[in-house]
Amino acid sequence: MEERKGFRSYFGFLMAAVGSAVGLGNIWGFPFKMGKGGGFAFLLIYLVLAAVCGAVVMLGELALGRKTGQNAVTAYRAVSSRFGWVGALAPVTAMLILSFYSALGGYCIRYLVLNVGCLFGTEWGANGLSGATVFAEATADGGMAVVYGMIFMALTAVIVALGVRGGIERFCSVGMPLLMAMLAVIILRACTLPGAAAGLRFMFVPDFTPLREDFMGVLRTAGGQMFFSLSLAAGVMITYGSYTEKKQHLARSAVTIVLCDTAVGLLAGMAVLPAAFALGAPESAMQGPALLFITLQDVFSGMGQMGFVFGIIFYGLVILAALASSVSMLEVPVAYWTDRQRQKGDKKRRRWPAVLCLTVLSGALCAITCADGLGGNGVWVPFQRFFAGAEKIPAFCDCWLDFLDMLSEGLLMPLGALLTCVMIGWVIKPETIRAEVEQEDNRFKTYRFYRICVRYIAPAVIALILWGQIRAFFG
Repeated sequence: MEERKGFRSYFGFLMAAVGSAVGLGNIWGFPFKMGKGGGFAFLLIYLVLAAVCGAVVMLGELALGRKTGQNAVTAYRAVSSRFGWVGALAPVTAMLILSFYSALGGYCIRYLVLNVGCLFGTEWGANGLSGATVFAEATADGGMAVVYGMIFMALTAVIVALGVRGGIERFCSVGMPLLMAMLAVIILRACTLPGAAAGLRFMFVPDFTPLREDFMGVLRTAGGQMFFSLSLAAGVMITYGSYTEKKQHLARSAVTIVLCDTAVGLLAGMAVLPAAFALGAPESAMQGPALLFITLQDVFSGMGQMGFVFGIIFYGLVILAALASSVSMLEVPVAYWTDRQRQKGDKKRRRWPAVLCLTVLSGALCAITCADGLGGNGVWVPFQRFFAGAEKIPAFCDCWLDFLDMLSEGLLMPLGALLTCVMIGWVIKPETIRAEVEQEDNRFKTYRFYRICVRYIAPAVIALILWGQIRAFFG
Protein backbone atom coordinates (compact mmCIF):
# COMPACT_ATOMS: atom_id res chain seq x y z
CA MET A 1 0.00 0.00 0.00
CA GLU A 2 1.25 3.50 -0.80
CA GLU A 3 2.63 5.60 2.07
CA ARG A 4 0.12 8.03 3.56
CA LYS A 5 1.75 11.44 3.35
CA GLY A 6 1.11 13.95 6.13
CA PHE A 7 2.27 17.40 7.13
CA ARG A 8 5.82 18.39 6.27
CA SER A 9 6.42 20.31 9.53
CA TYR A 10 4.97 20.78 13.00
CA PHE A 11 4.33 24.44 12.18
CA GLY A 12 2.32 23.39 9.15
CA PHE A 13 0.23 20.98 11.23
CA LEU A 14 -0.32 23.59 13.93
CA MET A 15 -1.36 26.27 11.44
CA ALA A 16 -3.75 23.85 9.71
CA ALA A 17 -5.31 22.78 13.01
CA VAL A 18 -5.53 26.36 14.26
CA GLY A 19 -6.88 27.41 10.87
CA SER A 20 -9.65 24.83 11.13
CA ALA A 21 -10.59 26.18 14.54
CA VAL A 22 -10.15 29.85 13.61
CA GLY A 23 -12.83 30.37 10.99
CA LEU A 24 -16.25 31.96 10.73
CA GLY A 25 -16.89 30.39 14.14
CA ASN A 26 -14.49 32.96 15.57
CA ILE A 27 -14.60 36.01 13.30
CA TRP A 28 -18.39 35.94 13.01
CA GLY A 29 -19.78 33.44 15.49
CA PHE A 30 -17.83 34.37 18.63
CA PRO A 31 -18.74 38.09 18.67
CA PHE A 32 -22.46 37.67 18.03
CA LYS A 33 -22.80 34.70 20.39
CA MET A 34 -20.89 36.61 23.03
CA GLY A 35 -23.41 39.41 22.54
CA LYS A 36 -26.29 36.95 22.72
CA GLY A 37 -24.80 35.29 25.82
CA GLY A 38 -24.40 38.50 27.82
CA GLY A 39 -20.78 39.45 27.18
CA PHE A 40 -18.59 38.60 30.16
CA ALA A 41 -20.97 35.85 31.36
CA PHE A 42 -20.60 34.06 28.03
CA LEU A 43 -16.82 34.48 28.13
CA LEU A 44 -16.58 32.97 31.61
CA ILE A 45 -18.62 29.89 30.70
CA TYR A 46 -16.79 29.50 27.39
CA LEU A 47 -13.37 29.48 29.09
CA VAL A 48 -14.50 26.80 31.55
CA LEU A 49 -15.97 24.66 28.75
CA ALA A 50 -12.82 25.05 26.64
CA ALA A 51 -10.70 23.76 29.55
CA VAL A 52 -12.80 20.80 30.73
CA CYS A 53 -14.42 19.79 27.42
CA GLY A 54 -12.80 21.39 24.39
CA ALA A 55 -9.17 20.50 25.10
CA VAL A 56 -10.18 17.05 26.37
CA VAL A 57 -12.16 16.06 23.27
CA MET A 58 -9.56 17.59 20.97
CA LEU A 59 -6.70 15.64 22.56
CA GLY A 60 -8.71 12.42 22.31
CA GLU A 61 -9.39 12.99 18.61
CA LEU A 62 -5.78 13.89 17.80
CA ALA A 63 -4.55 10.79 19.63
CA LEU A 64 -7.08 8.51 17.92
CA GLY A 65 -6.04 9.83 14.54
CA ARG A 66 -2.31 9.43 15.13
CA LYS A 67 -2.64 6.04 16.84
CA THR A 68 -4.60 4.50 13.98
CA GLY A 69 -3.11 6.56 11.13
CA GLN A 70 -6.54 6.48 9.53
CA ASN A 71 -9.43 8.75 8.62
CA ALA A 72 -12.25 9.58 11.03
CA VAL A 73 -14.56 6.81 9.80
CA THR A 74 -12.16 3.89 10.13
CA ALA A 75 -10.29 5.25 13.18
CA TYR A 76 -13.25 4.49 15.44
CA ARG A 77 -13.64 1.02 13.93
CA ALA A 78 -9.96 0.33 14.56
CA VAL A 79 -10.19 0.98 18.31
CA SER A 80 -13.72 -0.22 19.15
CA SER A 81 -16.16 -2.46 17.34
CA ARG A 82 -19.04 -1.18 19.49
CA PHE A 83 -18.35 2.46 18.69
CA GLY A 84 -17.26 1.99 15.09
CA TRP A 85 -20.47 3.53 13.79
CA VAL A 86 -19.70 6.84 15.55
CA GLY A 87 -17.01 7.57 12.97
CA ALA A 88 -19.65 7.68 10.23
CA LEU A 89 -21.15 10.77 11.89
CA ALA A 90 -17.96 12.78 11.22
CA PRO A 91 -18.08 13.15 7.41
CA VAL A 92 -21.83 13.79 7.54
CA THR A 93 -21.30 16.57 10.08
CA ALA A 94 -18.41 18.01 8.06
CA MET A 95 -20.41 18.07 4.83
CA LEU A 96 -23.39 19.77 6.48
CA ILE A 97 -21.15 22.45 7.97
CA LEU A 98 -19.32 22.93 4.67
CA SER A 99 -22.59 23.55 2.83
CA PHE A 100 -23.86 26.46 4.93
CA TYR A 101 -20.31 27.62 5.66
CA SER A 102 -19.76 28.10 1.94
CA ALA A 103 -22.97 30.10 1.69
CA LEU A 104 -21.67 32.52 4.33
CA GLY A 105 -18.24 32.50 2.70
CA GLY A 106 -19.91 33.49 -0.56
CA TYR A 107 -21.53 36.50 1.11
CA CYS A 108 -18.09 37.51 2.43
CA ILE A 109 -16.66 37.41 -1.11
CA ARG A 110 -19.61 39.50 -2.29
CA TYR A 111 -18.95 42.11 0.40
CA LEU A 112 -15.26 42.19 -0.47
CA VAL A 113 -16.24 43.00 -4.06
CA LEU A 114 -18.78 45.52 -2.75
CA ASN A 115 -16.13 47.45 -0.80
CA VAL A 116 -13.78 47.43 -3.77
CA GLY A 117 -16.63 48.93 -5.78
CA CYS A 118 -17.26 51.55 -3.07
CA LEU A 119 -13.56 52.46 -2.97
CA PHE A 120 -13.38 53.11 -6.70
CA GLY A 121 -16.93 54.40 -7.12
CA THR A 122 -18.07 51.68 -9.50
CA GLU A 123 -21.62 50.50 -10.12
CA TRP A 124 -21.19 47.36 -8.04
CA GLY A 125 -20.56 49.43 -4.88
CA ALA A 126 -23.10 50.35 -2.21
CA ASN A 127 -23.95 53.63 -3.99
CA GLY A 128 -24.84 55.35 -0.71
CA LEU A 129 -27.29 52.66 0.44
CA SER A 130 -27.43 51.65 4.11
CA GLY A 131 -26.01 48.35 5.32
CA ALA A 132 -29.52 46.99 5.92
CA THR A 133 -30.62 47.82 2.38
CA VAL A 134 -27.49 46.33 0.83
CA PHE A 135 -27.89 43.13 2.83
CA ALA A 136 -31.58 42.85 1.97
CA GLU A 137 -30.72 43.14 -1.72
CA ALA A 138 -27.91 40.59 -1.36
CA THR A 139 -30.13 37.97 0.29
CA ALA A 140 -33.04 38.63 -2.09
CA ASP A 141 -30.81 38.02 -5.12
CA GLY A 142 -30.62 34.25 -4.67
CA GLY A 143 -29.02 33.67 -8.06
CA MET A 144 -26.03 35.89 -7.36
CA ALA A 145 -25.72 34.42 -3.86
CA VAL A 146 -25.45 30.98 -5.44
CA VAL A 147 -22.70 32.22 -7.77
CA TYR A 148 -20.61 33.59 -4.91
CA GLY A 149 -21.23 30.48 -2.83
CA MET A 150 -19.96 28.32 -5.67
CA ILE A 151 -16.87 30.53 -6.02
CA PHE A 152 -16.07 29.94 -2.36
CA MET A 153 -16.60 26.19 -2.76
CA ALA A 154 -14.37 26.15 -5.83
CA LEU A 155 -11.55 27.85 -3.89
CA THR A 156 -11.95 25.26 -1.14
CA ALA A 157 -11.90 22.40 -3.63
CA VAL A 158 -8.74 23.61 -5.36
CA ILE A 159 -6.82 23.90 -2.07
CA VAL A 160 -7.88 20.42 -0.92
CA ALA A 161 -7.21 18.88 -4.34
CA LEU A 162 -3.60 20.08 -4.17
CA GLY A 163 -3.07 17.75 -1.22
CA VAL A 164 -2.15 17.95 2.44
CA ARG A 165 1.30 19.45 1.89
CA GLY A 166 0.89 21.33 -1.38
CA GLY A 167 -2.57 22.66 -0.59
CA ILE A 168 -3.74 22.69 3.04
CA GLU A 169 -0.36 23.09 4.78
CA ARG A 170 0.95 25.70 2.34
CA PHE A 171 -2.25 27.77 2.44
CA CYS A 172 -2.59 27.74 6.24
CA SER A 173 1.12 28.42 6.86
CA VAL A 174 0.78 31.69 4.95
CA GLY A 175 -2.87 32.47 5.59
CA MET A 176 -2.89 32.25 9.40
CA PRO A 177 -0.05 34.73 10.07
CA LEU A 178 -1.59 37.05 7.47
CA LEU A 179 -4.97 36.74 9.18
CA MET A 180 -3.45 37.78 12.53
CA ALA A 181 -1.86 40.87 10.96
CA MET A 182 -5.12 41.89 9.27
CA LEU A 183 -7.06 41.35 12.50
CA ALA A 184 -4.65 43.61 14.39
CA VAL A 185 -5.34 46.43 11.90
CA ILE A 186 -9.12 46.09 12.31
CA ILE A 187 -8.89 45.99 16.13
CA LEU A 188 -6.80 49.15 16.16
CA ARG A 189 -9.42 50.99 14.15
CA ALA A 190 -12.48 49.53 15.94
CA CYS A 191 -11.20 50.28 19.44
CA THR A 192 -10.43 53.91 18.59
CA LEU A 193 -13.96 54.69 17.38
CA PRO A 194 -15.98 57.08 19.60
CA GLY A 195 -18.07 54.99 21.99
CA ALA A 196 -16.08 51.79 21.44
CA ALA A 197 -15.21 51.58 25.15
CA ALA A 198 -18.78 50.45 25.88
CA GLY A 199 -18.18 47.34 23.77
CA LEU A 200 -14.97 46.54 25.65
CA ARG A 201 -16.75 46.95 29.00
CA PHE A 202 -19.48 44.61 27.77
CA MET A 203 -16.85 42.00 27.01
CA PHE A 204 -14.54 42.22 30.01
CA VAL A 205 -16.28 43.87 32.98
CA PRO A 206 -17.78 41.12 35.21
CA ASP A 207 -21.57 40.94 35.04
CA PHE A 208 -23.22 37.73 36.24
CA THR A 209 -26.80 38.83 35.65
CA PRO A 210 -27.20 36.73 32.47
CA LEU A 211 -26.13 33.62 34.42
CA ARG A 212 -28.76 34.24 37.09
CA GLU A 213 -31.49 34.97 34.55
CA ASP A 214 -30.80 32.23 31.97
CA PHE A 215 -27.92 29.94 32.89
CA MET A 216 -28.98 27.18 30.48
CA GLY A 217 -29.25 29.69 27.63
CA VAL A 218 -25.70 30.95 28.21
CA LEU A 219 -24.39 27.39 28.61
CA ARG A 220 -26.11 26.27 25.42
CA THR A 221 -24.78 29.25 23.45
CA ALA A 222 -21.22 28.89 24.77
CA GLY A 223 -21.27 25.11 24.25
CA GLY A 224 -22.49 25.37 20.67
CA GLN A 225 -19.82 27.96 19.96
CA MET A 226 -17.13 25.73 21.48
CA PHE A 227 -18.00 22.73 19.31
CA PHE A 228 -18.34 24.79 16.13
CA SER A 229 -15.26 26.93 16.72
CA LEU A 230 -12.90 24.10 17.69
CA SER A 231 -14.16 21.79 14.91
CA LEU A 232 -14.88 19.04 17.44
CA ALA A 233 -16.68 15.82 16.53
CA ALA A 234 -16.49 16.63 12.82
CA GLY A 235 -13.55 14.33 12.11
CA VAL A 236 -11.14 17.21 11.46
CA MET A 237 -8.79 16.65 14.40
CA ILE A 238 -8.77 12.89 13.86
CA THR A 239 -7.88 13.45 10.20
CA TYR A 240 -5.18 16.00 10.98
CA GLY A 241 -3.91 13.86 13.85
CA SER A 242 -3.44 10.97 11.43
CA TYR A 243 -1.04 13.17 9.43
CA THR A 244 1.25 14.02 12.39
CA GLU A 245 4.52 12.40 13.43
CA LYS A 246 4.99 10.38 16.61
CA LYS A 247 7.50 12.87 18.00
CA GLN A 248 4.90 15.67 18.23
CA HIS A 249 3.55 16.32 21.73
CA LEU A 250 -0.20 15.94 21.27
CA ALA A 251 -1.25 17.24 24.70
CA ARG A 252 0.74 20.41 24.17
CA SER A 253 -0.66 20.73 20.65
CA ALA A 254 -4.26 20.40 21.86
CA VAL A 255 -3.78 23.10 24.49
CA THR A 256 -2.03 25.37 21.98
CA ILE A 257 -4.85 25.00 19.45
CA VAL A 258 -7.52 25.75 22.08
CA LEU A 259 -5.59 28.76 23.39
CA CYS A 260 -5.03 30.16 19.88
CA ASP A 261 -8.65 29.63 18.98
CA THR A 262 -9.87 31.34 22.15
CA ALA A 263 -7.42 34.22 21.69
CA VAL A 264 -8.57 34.83 18.13
CA GLY A 265 -12.20 34.66 19.28
CA LEU A 266 -11.50 37.37 21.84
CA LEU A 267 -9.61 39.44 19.27
CA ALA A 268 -12.52 39.07 16.85
CA GLY A 269 -14.82 40.26 19.60
CA MET A 270 -12.55 43.29 20.11
CA ALA A 271 -12.73 43.99 16.39
CA VAL A 272 -16.50 43.65 16.07
CA LEU A 273 -18.33 44.43 19.33
CA PRO A 274 -16.71 47.85 19.99
CA ALA A 275 -17.67 48.82 16.43
CA ALA A 276 -21.27 47.73 17.04
CA PHE A 277 -21.49 49.75 20.26
CA ALA A 278 -19.75 52.73 18.66
CA LEU A 279 -22.43 52.76 15.98
CA GLY A 280 -25.06 52.91 18.72
CA ALA A 281 -26.51 49.55 17.72
CA PRO A 282 -25.62 47.15 20.55
CA GLU A 283 -28.74 45.11 19.78
CA SER A 284 -26.97 43.97 16.60
CA ALA A 285 -24.43 42.25 18.84
CA MET A 286 -27.16 39.74 19.64
CA GLN A 287 -27.81 38.90 15.99
CA GLY A 288 -26.09 36.70 13.41
CA PRO A 289 -25.47 37.84 9.83
CA ALA A 290 -26.69 41.34 10.71
CA LEU A 291 -23.60 41.96 12.84
CA LEU A 292 -21.18 40.97 10.09
CA PHE A 293 -22.96 42.30 7.02
CA ILE A 294 -25.04 45.26 8.24
CA THR A 295 -23.51 46.85 11.34
CA LEU A 296 -19.89 46.59 10.24
CA GLN A 297 -20.65 47.69 6.69
CA ASP A 298 -22.33 50.79 8.13
CA VAL A 299 -19.19 51.40 10.20
CA PHE A 300 -16.97 51.16 7.11
CA SER A 301 -19.30 53.37 5.06
CA GLY A 302 -19.30 56.01 7.79
CA MET A 303 -15.50 56.28 7.73
CA GLY A 304 -15.27 57.70 4.22
CA GLN A 305 -12.91 56.32 1.59
CA MET A 306 -10.50 54.86 4.16
CA GLY A 307 -13.43 52.95 5.60
CA PHE A 308 -13.74 50.94 2.41
CA VAL A 309 -10.04 50.05 2.66
CA PHE A 310 -10.74 48.69 6.15
CA GLY A 311 -13.77 46.90 4.71
CA ILE A 312 -11.62 45.20 2.08
CA ILE A 313 -9.12 44.17 4.75
CA PHE A 314 -11.84 42.91 7.10
CA TYR A 315 -13.79 40.84 4.60
CA GLY A 316 -10.53 39.54 3.17
CA LEU A 317 -9.67 38.43 6.69
CA VAL A 318 -13.00 36.65 7.09
CA ILE A 319 -12.55 34.88 3.73
CA LEU A 320 -9.09 33.66 4.78
CA ALA A 321 -10.43 32.37 8.08
CA ALA A 322 -13.43 30.73 6.42
CA LEU A 323 -11.27 28.98 3.81
CA ALA A 324 -8.93 27.59 6.47
CA SER A 325 -11.93 25.95 8.13
CA SER A 326 -13.73 24.88 4.97
CA VAL A 327 -10.70 23.02 3.61
CA SER A 328 -10.51 21.05 6.85
CA MET A 329 -14.18 20.10 6.55
CA LEU A 330 -13.77 18.91 2.97
CA GLU A 331 -10.59 17.03 3.85
CA VAL A 332 -12.53 14.77 6.28
CA PRO A 333 -14.57 12.90 3.63
CA VAL A 334 -11.75 13.22 1.07
CA ALA A 335 -9.37 11.45 3.48
CA TYR A 336 -11.87 8.60 3.83
CA TRP A 337 -12.22 8.33 0.04
CA THR A 338 -8.46 8.33 -0.64
CA ASP A 339 -7.74 5.89 2.20
CA ARG A 340 -10.16 3.42 0.63
CA GLN A 341 -8.29 3.80 -2.66
CA ARG A 342 -4.99 3.05 -0.94
CA GLN A 343 -6.45 -0.05 0.67
CA LYS A 344 -7.51 -1.23 -2.79
CA GLY A 345 -3.95 -0.77 -4.06
CA ASP A 346 -4.56 2.34 -6.15
CA LYS A 347 -1.15 4.06 -6.34
CA LYS A 348 -2.25 7.10 -8.33
CA ARG A 349 -3.64 8.96 -5.30
CA ARG A 350 -6.53 10.45 -7.22
CA ARG A 351 -7.79 13.23 -4.98
CA TRP A 352 -9.52 15.14 -7.77
CA PRO A 353 -12.42 12.68 -8.29
CA ALA A 354 -13.06 12.61 -4.54
CA VAL A 355 -12.90 16.39 -4.26
CA LEU A 356 -15.13 16.88 -7.31
CA CYS A 357 -17.85 14.44 -6.20
CA LEU A 358 -17.93 15.68 -2.62
CA THR A 359 -17.90 19.32 -3.71
CA VAL A 360 -20.89 18.71 -5.99
CA LEU A 361 -22.76 16.98 -3.15
CA SER A 362 -22.10 19.71 -0.60
CA GLY A 363 -22.51 22.36 -3.29
CA ALA A 364 -26.09 21.28 -3.86
CA LEU A 365 -26.96 22.02 -0.23
CA CYS A 366 -24.96 25.24 -0.44
CA ALA A 367 -26.94 26.35 -3.51
CA ILE A 368 -30.24 25.70 -1.73
CA THR A 369 -29.02 27.65 1.33
CA CYS A 370 -27.92 30.57 -0.85
CA ALA A 371 -31.13 30.59 -2.87
CA ASP A 372 -33.14 30.57 0.37
CA GLY A 373 -31.72 33.98 1.29
CA LEU A 374 -31.89 33.31 5.05
CA GLY A 375 -35.54 32.35 4.72
CA GLY A 376 -36.65 35.41 2.79
CA ASN A 377 -37.03 33.78 -0.64
CA GLY A 378 -39.50 31.04 0.23
CA VAL A 379 -37.25 28.04 -0.41
CA TRP A 380 -37.76 26.82 3.15
CA VAL A 381 -41.53 27.38 3.21
CA PRO A 382 -42.58 23.82 2.17
CA PHE A 383 -40.86 22.38 5.26
CA GLN A 384 -42.72 24.73 7.58
CA ARG A 385 -45.97 23.03 6.62
CA PHE A 386 -45.02 20.04 8.73
CA PHE A 387 -45.61 22.24 11.77
CA ALA A 388 -48.75 23.97 10.52
CA GLY A 389 -51.14 24.49 13.40
CA ALA A 390 -48.49 23.87 16.05
CA GLU A 391 -48.49 26.18 19.07
CA LYS A 392 -44.78 26.84 18.65
CA ILE A 393 -42.76 26.42 15.47
CA PRO A 394 -39.22 25.09 16.17
CA ALA A 395 -36.42 27.63 15.86
CA PHE A 396 -34.69 25.71 13.06
CA CYS A 397 -37.68 26.30 10.78
CA ASP A 398 -36.62 29.88 10.04
CA CYS A 399 -34.39 29.02 7.10
CA TRP A 400 -32.11 26.40 5.54
CA LEU A 401 -29.04 27.86 7.24
CA ASP A 402 -30.61 27.47 10.70
CA PHE A 403 -31.72 23.93 9.85
CA LEU A 404 -28.24 22.81 8.76
CA ASP A 405 -26.71 24.58 11.75
CA MET A 406 -29.15 22.76 14.04
CA LEU A 407 -28.25 19.36 12.62
CA SER A 408 -24.48 19.90 12.79
CA GLU A 409 -23.57 22.26 15.61
CA GLY A 410 -26.72 21.68 17.63
CA LEU A 411 -27.06 17.89 17.52
CA LEU A 412 -24.35 15.90 15.72
CA MET A 413 -21.32 17.69 17.21
CA PRO A 414 -22.29 17.39 20.90
CA LEU A 415 -23.59 13.85 20.29
CA GLY A 416 -20.34 12.80 18.62
CA ALA A 417 -18.26 14.44 21.37
CA LEU A 418 -20.32 12.75 24.08
CA LEU A 419 -19.93 9.32 22.51
CA THR A 420 -16.21 9.91 22.01
CA CYS A 421 -15.76 10.73 25.69
CA VAL A 422 -17.72 7.62 26.70
CA MET A 423 -15.65 5.44 24.38
CA ILE A 424 -12.33 6.83 25.58
CA GLY A 425 -13.29 7.01 29.24
CA TRP A 426 -14.94 3.61 29.66
CA VAL A 427 -14.27 1.36 26.66
CA ILE A 428 -10.74 1.82 25.33
CA LYS A 429 -9.76 3.61 28.60
CA PRO A 430 -7.81 6.87 29.03
CA GLU A 431 -4.58 4.87 29.29
CA THR A 432 -4.80 4.34 25.53
CA ILE A 433 -4.64 8.10 24.97
CA ARG A 434 -1.85 8.39 27.52
CA ALA A 435 0.24 5.78 25.72
CA GLU A 436 -0.14 7.66 22.43
CA VAL A 437 0.67 11.04 23.96
CA GLU A 438 3.82 9.65 25.62
CA GLN A 439 5.32 8.40 22.36
CA GLU A 440 8.98 9.35 21.78
CA ASP A 441 9.52 9.99 25.53
CA ASN A 442 6.96 12.81 25.73
CA ARG A 443 5.42 13.35 29.17
CA PHE A 444 1.72 13.71 29.89
CA LYS A 445 1.86 15.84 33.05
CA THR A 446 -1.87 16.60 33.17
CA TYR A 447 -2.98 12.99 32.72
CA ARG A 448 -4.89 12.80 36.03
CA PHE A 449 -6.85 15.92 35.18
CA TYR A 450 -7.51 14.56 31.69
CA ARG A 451 -8.69 11.21 33.07
CA ILE A 452 -11.18 12.83 35.45
CA CYS A 453 -12.48 15.15 32.73
CA VAL A 454 -12.88 12.53 29.99
CA ARG A 455 -14.63 10.05 32.28
CA TYR A 456 -16.86 12.29 34.38
CA ILE A 457 -16.82 16.05 33.83
CA ALA A 458 -16.84 16.32 30.03
CA PRO A 459 -19.61 13.71 29.43
CA ALA A 460 -21.84 15.30 32.07
CA VAL A 461 -21.35 18.83 30.73
CA ILE A 462 -21.72 17.78 27.08
CA ALA A 463 -24.91 15.86 27.90
CA LEU A 464 -26.28 19.00 29.57
CA ILE A 465 -25.39 21.08 26.50
CA LEU A 466 -27.03 18.52 24.18
CA TRP A 467 -30.16 18.49 26.31
CA GLY A 468 -30.25 22.28 26.24
CA GLN A 469 -29.85 22.31 22.47
CA ILE A 470 -32.68 19.83 21.96
CA ARG A 471 -34.97 21.83 24.24
CA ALA A 472 -34.13 25.05 22.40
CA PHE A 473 -34.72 23.56 18.96
CA PHE A 474 -37.82 21.50 19.65
CA GLY A 475 -39.23 22.97 22.84
